[in-house]
Amino acid sequence: MIENEPMRGLVIIPALNEERNLPRLLEALRRDAPAWDVCVIDDGSSDGTAALAREQGVVVLRLAQNLGIGGAVQTGYLWAREHGYEVAAQIDGDGQHDPLFIAAALAPIVEGRADLVVGSRYLGSEGFRSTAVRRAGIRYLCWFLRLRCGVRVTDPTSGFRLAGRRAIALFAASYPSDYPEPEAIARATRSGLAVCEVPVVMRERDHGKSSIGARGTLYYLVKVSLALLLLPSVRRAEIAA
Repeated sequence: MIENEPMRGLVIIPALNEERNLPRLLEALRRDAPAWDVCVIDDGSSDGTAALAREQGVVVLRLAQNLGIGGAVQTGYLWAREHGYEVAAQIDGDGQHDPLFIAAALAPIVEGRADLVVGSRYLGSEGFRSTAVRRAGIRYLCWFLRLRCGVRVTDPTSGFRLAGRRAIALFAASYPSDYPEPEAIARATRSGLAVCEVPVVMRERDHGKSSIGARGTLYYLVKVSLALLLLPSVRRAEIAA
C-alpha cells in the first residue's frame, strides 16, 4: 500500500430475514462510509433479504442453508481474504450498528496499534445498552476473558468490529460457529493479535427481535464459558499477513 493511500475496506453484513432493516443500514453506509465495498451474507433467509441487497447494488453471498452467525461471518472474511481487502468491518444486519463509527474504529488499525477493534457501547454514555440481565452476563464474560486470555474489554458480545489483514486471515481460516463474539476475541488474543476497543453508540433494532431471549442468556454464558475453557491454540501460519 502506498503511504497515505486509503486502505481497501469491505463491510461484512451477516443477515437473516433483515429485509426491513437493511434499507436504512445500506443508506447509512453510502452516506457515512462511501469508500467501503459492502458484502451482505444472506444466511438462508426466507424473506427478500437477498433480492433487496442486490437491488441496492452490493455484493450478495447467499448461503444454501442457515449456518448461523459464525458461518455467515466467516464467509464474509473468506471473501475479504480472497479479494485482497486490507481491512474488514463487521456490522450486524439488524441496524443496531451505526456506520458513522467506522472511521474512528479504523484509526487504531491504520496507526498499527491494533489488529482487531471492537466497538463498545459501554465506553460512552449514550445509546442502547441492552437489558440488565444481559449486562450482568457481559460483566461476567469480561472477567472470564481477562482470566483466560489476559485481554481487557468492556463489550465482548459486540458485533461491531474492524479487522486488519492478520485478523482477516485468522478469521477466514477459523471462526467460532455459535455465539462467536467473545470466543473470537479470545482466539485473536491467543494468536498474538492486538485487540482494542473504541466507543460506539448502538440503536435498538427497528424490526424483528434478538435471537437470544432471556431464557437463552444462561445457555449463552455456559456455552461461551466452555468454549473459552477448551480454546485450542492457533497455528501461526493461519495469520501470516
